[in-house]
Amino acid sequence: MNVRNHVVFYFNSGGFIVKKSKKIILAIACVVIVAVLVFAKISGGSLSTVKCTDCNGTGIVEQVECETCGGEGEVRASYWALVPPVIAIALALITKEVYSSLFVGILAGSILGSDFKFTKTMDILVNDGLIGAVSGTAGIFIFLVVLGVVVALINKAGGSAAFGRWAQKHIKTRAGAMLATFALGVLIFIDDYFNCLTVGSVMRPVTDGHNVSRAKLSYLIDATAAPVCMIAPISSWAAAVSSYAEDGQGIALFIRAIPFNFYSLLTFVFIIGITLMKFDYGPMRIHEFNAKTKGDLYTCGDKAEVEEENPSSNGKVIDLVLPIAVLIAVCIFALVYVGGIFDGSNFVDAFSNTDASIGLPWGSIIALVFTIVYLCARKLVSFKEAMECIPKGFIAMVPAILILTFATSLKNMTAVLGAKPFVADVMTSVAGDFQNFLPAIIFLVACFISFATGTSWGTFGILIPIVIAIFPSGAIQTIGMSACLAGSVCGDHCSPISDTTIMSSAGGQCNHLNHVSTQLPYAISVAAISFVMYIVSGFVQKAYIVLPIGIVLTLAFLFVMKMAMVKKYGKENV
Repeated sequence: MNVRNHVVFYFNSGGFIVKKSKKIILAIACVVIVAVLVFAKISGGSLSTVKCTDCNGTGIVEQVECETCGGEGEVRASYWALVPPVIAIALALITKEVYSSLFVGILAGSILGSDFKFTKTMDILVNDGLIGAVSGTAGIFIFLVVLGVVVALINKAGGSAAFGRWAQKHIKTRAGAMLATFALGVLIFIDDYFNCLTVGSVMRPVTDGHNVSRAKLSYLIDATAAPVCMIAPISSWAAAVSSYAEDGQGIALFIRAIPFNFYSLLTFVFIIGITLMKFDYGPMRIHEFNAKTKGDLYTCGDKAEVEEENPSSNGKVIDLVLPIAVLIAVCIFALVYVGGIFDGSNFVDAFSNTDASIGLPWGSIIALVFTIVYLCARKLVSFKEAMECIPKGFIAMVPAILILTFATSLKNMTAVLGAKPFVADVMTSVAGDFQNFLPAIIFLVACFISFATGTSWGTFGILIPIVIAIFPSGAIQTIGMSACLAGSVCGDHCSPISDTTIMSSAGGQCNHLNHVSTQLPYAISVAAISFVMYIVSGFVQKAYIVLPIGIVLTLAFLFVMKMAMVKKYGKENV
């Protein structure tokens, strides 16, 4: 019986089963959405933030009037700016269907942004939403497709199969396979997109060989991609963060914030701890139990659409390692080249100025040409077979591209509705009353914004200037910065519309909502401990005191959870 599609009630007296379809729940959700939009129409003009067309000032004002000069504007910014992503996330969790849920959220944002005018709704939907998403992420789309083609070529040449055989000889246990995945994820710290797809491509044969579920593989990918980029001074994330600080001190502030980035650091402790303790909880326990006992790597949901290949039997490990190594090296070179390293910038400044949407496609195309020439020279694939891998690689990435397009469109809706000035006003208003608790509050606000919008970069782009304004200097500024960055990553992990979450599903070839539902309890567990640590750090501003406490709490939590799982299910079923 498909328990995902029905809520089942048993009536022993009648001897029959009544199936209540989730269509009823969906209908209720649709009614709620309509009610929300109607309420927005009725109450829309009472309190909002506008961008004045006369002086460009913004602020929370009554009767849609600019507080700077009294003029009227067009751009609203209130809590309604966060309604479209909340609608999309709620529908995705209810319906287990991502595409339509995201589109409904985009449509709701278009309606709110147009003040319920049909032609303007369509203009915002198409131009600001879909076209803006495609044009803004075209470089990432190219990178995804090229990486998919490289993976298809390596598979066809037998490189993945050879690596799988090698790994089965040298990696003897499931824990070893998971720790190897974690280690590779930590090593590829240059960019989260690159990390997600590369780690998945390389380690999938290894984890499959040891019956590690695709949900667990996707979690390992996701839990190392953004966190390691957030604590690596040489990464696309560090470059983005540093650009928001003044006087060229961005990298220095970023480095000082690393020991206080509790969510990222404790996530690593969590992964190592739960792997060595050999247990899982929440939905992940079911996926891992089925993988270990039945060989079912998927449990539920759509299985990865991977066309069966007849790989070359002459493939060797080097046929996987060399193309991937070239890909990494050329992408790093391309990133610093785009950042201006040959125009007088040093390595760090080049990363600060780079554009990953240009550098990653630039490097991946060179790596693709190298891979084709290399594999053809090795006579592992013919030129015709290499060309046949191009559409196969594209098809493999279509789901990720579609979801990324819709997710980016949804983010554009929050920009149209003015999320940034709304959040800035709220944060500034609470800063004075809760000074010592502010790092914890910043962490929660960053979690919520990142979860609702699906973007870490957008979240810390909103919050970092606010944090720097609230905390001009000192240790508390460093802690506030780290809370902002940690909360951005945490919300990104929990959000089904996050691009990193989407790419982790693609990298692990896991049903997207399976990945989200299995990862959520783990992310929330680490987030709760991190929240406590930010409360403590608001009073004890010493990383060498607070971080060890967080590590001990994380390991203690895992120990207690394992005891609870053993007591509930028995040692053999954990």
